[in-house]
Amino acid sequence: MTNSAARPRRSVLYMPGSNTRAMQKGRELPADALILDLEDSVAPEAKVEARGLIKAALDEGGYGSREIGVRTNGFDTEWGRDDVAAVAGMKCHAVVLPKVESAEMVLDAVSILEAAGAPEDMAIWCMMETPLGILNAKEIAFAHPCVGCLVMGTSDLQKDLRCRHTPDRLPFLYSLELCILAARAAGIAVLDGVHLDLSDDAGFRASCEQGRDLGMDGKTLIHPKTIDAANEVFAPAAEEVAWARKIIDAHAEAAKEGKGLVVVDGKLIENLHVEDAKRVLALSDAITAGSA
Repeated sequence: MTNSAARPRRSVLYMPGSNTRAMQKGRELPADALILDLEDSVAPEAKVEARGLIKAALDEGGYGSREIGVRTNGFDTEWGRDDVAAVAGMKCHAVVLPKVESAEMVLDAVSILEAAGAPEDMAIWCMMETPLGILNAKEIAFAHPCVGCLVMGTSDLQKDLRCRHTPDRLPFLYSLELCILAARAAGIAVLDGVHLDLSDDAGFRASCEQGRDLGMDGKTLIHPKTIDAANEVFAPAAEEVAWARKIIDAHAEAAKEGKGLVVVDGKLIENLHVEDAKRVLALSDAITAGSA
């Protein structure tokens, strides 16, 4: 599974797999992606039924260009392996594995998916939410070509680290940056963890801006009210898009004259800047196409 750097993942909303009304509403929300959940948001007695509800919702379709993942229960539970096998037959883009701590865990999931007849392009998204998982971020990111995304699980990580949620998220910075490094080295996506205080709009936006500045592709969300802010923060700004077009054009003109460097508005532009500008334009175009 090759990851498309231009695919928007600004807003990725968790939705309980046991809630058919929520999954129906997901067809209308402006989120770039949905994670239909079998884990934390589903009671033990409802987990098996939720598999069928998610499959029925995905069979019905109507999710448009939204990317769909299904989060399973862990392999240390009675449901985990059956969840992965069930997802193999669902019309979704990715299986989202909780508490991934090793490459072996990824390969175990790959074996289950293959045995269950999953499509070759079904991705595995790995939840990074334990100390051991964070320390093994590189081996997880490179575990298999189907690994498409690292998803930060800062709530569980906070519990295990015994740290505190602070406005600047200083206790999480090493973990966030380690996963960003691993994801970028592997050429895959990386998503920031959720913001738990739904009454704290300013804090949510600040968290999004920090994640964007660190290099995250988007934010995982727990409520639809936060989608618009995440979409705004993680989308290239109009001036960023204009600058990208300007330096691409200027560099192309310089290349015609045999020059590898060009100065635009007093700034030295070389090929590495052009490559990033092309990424910005591709992302902007993909966002525009998805909202059309």
